[in-house]
Amino acid sequence: MIKELHLANAENKLNYMLYYPEDYKNLPLLVYLHGAGERGGELSHLYRHGVPKFLNLGKEYPAVVLCPQCPCEFVWNNVVIETKSLIDKIVSRFDILPDRICITGSSMGGFGTWEMGMTYTNFFSAIGPVSGGGLSWRSGNLVSTPVYAIHGKKDDLVPVIYSELMVNGVNKNGGNAKLLTLENFGHNDAINEAYENTDLVDWLLSQRRTDFTKPKEFCHNCF
Repeated sequence: MIKELHLANAENKLNYMLYYPEDYKNLPLLVYLHGAGERGGELSHLYRHGVPKFLNLGKEYPAVVLCPQCPCEFVWNNVVIETKSLIDKIVSRFDILPDRICITGSSMGGFGTWEMGMTYTNFFSAIGPVSGGGLSWRSGNLVSTPVYAIHGKKDDLVPVIYSELMVNGVNKNGGNAKLLTLENFGHNDAINEAYENTDLVDWLLSQRRTDFTKPKEFCHNCF
C-alpha cells in the first residue's frame, strides 16, 4: 500500500497517516483513532497498537485507511470537529462513496469512536469501538448506525462495563449493536487481538449506510 505522512498545518489541524492501494476506486474509507499513549507529534508512535501496527507489519486492507493523531493536550472527544474536517477532506480526495465511511479506534480511540458516531449521527456506515466507552445517555444517537464493540473481560484500565452500557443503550433505543467480550484478555492485549484475530475490520468494511436521516439528539425538545 502507498503510505503518506502529513504534519499539521493551517489546513490540517491534525497530524495523520494515510494508506491506500494504487487502485483505490470505489473502496471504502476506514478511519482509525489511536489510544492515549500515541498522542503528540511523533507519527511513528501510531505503530504501537491497532490498525497502524498491522499496516506497518505488512497487512493490507481493501480500503483507504486514515490514521489521524490527537495532540498530546487533548483527547479525541475534544477534537471531533477537526477530525471530521480531516475525514471530509480525504473523502473528497478519493471520491469515497458516502455510504462506505467507517470508523474504529482503541482505548481513548474507542471513546473517540463512540463520540464521533454519536456526534455525526447519519454519517458513518458503521463504528467499531475497542476497549472504549462513552456517554450512554446519548446512545440513542446511534439508532441507525451499526455497532460492533470489542472489549477484554479482564480489562482493569477501562472495565468492560463501559462497552456494555453503550451497547445496551443502543439496543434499548432500537439500534443494532453487538459486543464481543474477550474472556482472557486485559486492555492492550484485547486491542491487538481485536485487530489481528477477529472479524472486526472485515465487518466494518462490508457495511453500507442505507438511512441518511439524522436521528434527533437526546433532549432535543429542550433546545
